[in-house]
Amino acid sequence: QVQLVESGGGLVQAGDSLRLSCAASQRTWSMYSMGWFRQAPAKEREFVAAVIWAGGDTRYADSVKGRFTISKDDAKNTVYLQMNSLKPEDTAVYYCATGSWGTKTTDYNYWGQGTQVTVSS
Repeated sequence: QVQLVESGGGLVQAGDSLRLSCAASQRTWSMYSMGWFRQAPAKEREFVAAVIWAGGDTRYADSVKGRFTISKDDAKNTVYLQMNSLKPEDTAVYYCATGSWGTKTTDYNYWGQGTQVTVSS
């Protein structure tokens, strides 16, 4: 059973930066990519970014492109989400997940517990 643990959330002001981390307890053959999703109150969980473990290809949602950067540290089995120029609409619980190279929640089979990011205006 793969366990994912997120950290790094918090309360910041608009324009600030945060870096989220997601540590995986192990790497398995099914962990093709790692993704970040977010869920705001009363909204569906949405794709933010993903990175392929082998090769490092990345993809982003249009809403975060140019502001967020996903990266990985293979030695630590850890994925990061650097979030710059944060906006109030980025406020959400952020989840990391592992699975296939997709943008839907059903493309991922292991999820972390989530970390709250709140951006004040």
